[in-house]
Amino acid sequence: MKRIKELKNNLLLTLIYIAVLLIFWYFEIPCLFKHFFGISCPGCGMSRAVLSAIKFDFASAFSYHPMVWSMPILYLFFLFNGKVFNKKWLDLGILVAIALGFLINFIVKLV
Repeated sequence: MKRIKELKNNLLLTLIYIAVLLIFWYFEIPCLFKHFFGISCPGCGMSRAVLSAIKFDFASAFSYHPMVWSMPILYLFFLFNGKVFNKKWLDLGILVAIALGFLINFIVKLV
């Protein structure tokens, strides 16, 4: 019963997050990270990448952000409170690999 309540809460948070993103998109609010620091953030281009992936335009999605493939995996981790697989080391390993991918992509964009 507790897991179902947590899942419902996470789905509600998802809807709130989508609403905030739509507000940012509708009012054309720029990336706050880029605004304050003057450089692209590690997730820069991810919104466009996800929108392209939803339209099944994977070439554009990967050109906007090569880590777009990780979004469904990260969403599963969010929905299930970080416990997607039965092995803790596997969950941690996947999250570390994704974090390294974002870091490498960020460094490549800076150079």
